[in-house]
Amino acid sequence: MSARFPARPPRRIFLIGPMGVGKTTLGQQLAQALGYRFLDSDKEIEQRTGASIPLIFELEGEEGFRQREAAMIDELSQLDRVVLATGGGAVLRPENRRHLATRGHVVYLRADIDKLLERTARDRNRPLLQTDNPRQKLLDILGERDPLYREIADQVVETGGHTVRETLKLLNRNLLRPGTS
Repeated sequence: MSARFPARPPRRIFLIGPMGVGKTTLGQQLAQALGYRFLDSDKEIEQRTGASIPLIFELEGEEGFRQREAAMIDELSQLDRVVLATGGGAVLRPENRRHLATRGHVVYLRADIDKLLERTARDRNRPLLQTDNPRQKLLDILGERDPLYREIADQVVETGGHTVRETLKLLNRNLLRPGTS
C-alpha cells in the first residue's frame, strides 16, 4: 500500500473508538506505512495473561479487566514510534484519557451503528455484546463513550463508508498538527 505520510509524523498515534470500527485493521496498515510498531492493548493483555478477554471478564468482571487495561495503556502509551489500538472502553477511565491525550496523537475512528453491528455480529470475543439486543447495547455504549472519545481526539475519522486505503488517506490529511508528540 503506498499511502504517503508526512516526513515527521507524531511519535505516538493512538486509535480510539467503539468495537468493530477497524482500529486493529487500520492500525496495522498505518504502522506499516509509517515504519512503526503496531500494538493492540487488548491483544497485549491476552498475551501477557494467557487468557482471552471474555475469560478475564468472566473471572474478574469488567472492573478487573479495566484495571488490567489501565496498566497496559499506561505502559504502552509511553513507547515511541508506535501505533496503538485501544479497547473500545479504554476511555472510561480518566487516567487512560489523560495518558492518551498528553502522550500522543489521538485519532477517534467512527462508523454508524449498522456498520458496527455488521462487523461485530459473529464475533463472540465481545463480552459486552453477548446480549439479546446487541443494537441497543451498542447504542448505549456509544451514548456513554462518544463524548469521551471526542474529548481527547486530535482528529475524528469516519471509517464506515471507506476502504482501509481511503481511511489512510483521510488520516494523512491531518496527521501532523502543531503540538502533537
